[in-house]
Amino acid sequence: MADIEKKEAAPAKKADTDKPAPAKKNKPKLTERIARFFREYRSELKKVVWSTPQQTLNNTILVAVSVVVTSVCIGILDFAFSTGLTALGRLI
Repeated sequence: MADIEKKEAAPAKKADTDKPAPAKKNKPKLTERIARFFREYRSELKKVVWSTPQQTLNNTILVAVSVVVTSVCIGILDFAFSTGLTALGRLI
């Protein structure tokens, strides 16, 4: 019974209606948003560290060599497996 009295004696919580409504922000116009986008875009492009032509050439050669090596490895594996499966088929 003492619990019931404590609950009743507790101060009432404020209702959500006591809070002021948040102010509506005015949405910027489309042209202003587009202009801001291009300003930020230009600013970010200035921060980019571009590779030198020599680095680009080295990376291109590295990718080309990697593609050729990978292709040769896949070709060898394909030939080996197809030969093995053909030989297995002749046994059966």
